[in-house]
Amino acid sequence: MAIFNHLLLVSSLVPLVLSYPFYPPTCYTKVLSMAPELTQWAADLKRDPETSLCMAHMPDLYLDVHNGCVMYKMRTYISLVEGLRQRRCAYTRDVRKLGVTLRQLLIIMSEKCHGDLVFTIFNCAALER
Repeated sequence: MAIFNHLLLVSSLVPLVLSYPFYPPTCYTKVLSMAPELTQWAADLKRDPETSLCMAHMPDLYLDVHNGCVMYKMRTYISLVEGLRQRRCAYTRDVRKLGVTLRQLLIIMSEKCHGDLVFTIFNCAALER
């Protein structure tokens, strides 16, 4: 019976060990994964029939986390998203969630990852795709 219990314990721990990521996500990897997702999400909202009319005047969002101008670009985009006044778009869940998630990325980059991020370029024109 003890062998059965031991075998059961081992067989339940093996999937946990194999599914666990080998390295914990760092602040830098979190920022690297969030930036392309938000870039794609903003592009999808501009193409979505439900939000395309009110998002048409919004600039394209391209986030390069190694560009020093990215913080300014995110602040500007957040203020534009929060400034949307058309009811159909401003209160759409996806648009509001984009603004909230952008703000979360801005907080992560400015407060949590402050020493981890290195801006290698300072080219604001490169963020205007």
